[in-house]
Amino acid sequence: MNEWIEFISNNLEITYILILAIFVGVEVIKHIPAVLHTPLMSGANALSGVVVVGAILVMLHSDPKNYFALTLGFIAVVLGILNVVGGFTVTGRMLKMFKKKN
Repeated sequence: MNEWIEFISNNLEITYILILAIFVGVEVIKHIPAVLHTPLMSGANALSGVVVVGAILVMLHSDPKNYFALTLGFIAVVLGILNVVGGFTVTGRMLKMFKKKN
């Protein structure tokens, strides 16, 4: 717990940027019409793939005894993979809607 507080106090500017990015992201997503959500989610799969690769790279370069960094990296990998799989599932269902039935 002490490492976590020390990390935040050493990186206060990055923490502020992260909080601001969360608020801006929520406001941007809130104003997008529902019709565009599925195509945008399809495009977001590439971003989730970048998150997965980035989390794996961070985990590879972190200290093996730093369990906080490894835990955050593992959580990022799992959530990124879930987002990619969910996005492809939604995109597949959307494309099935446009296929002609025999």
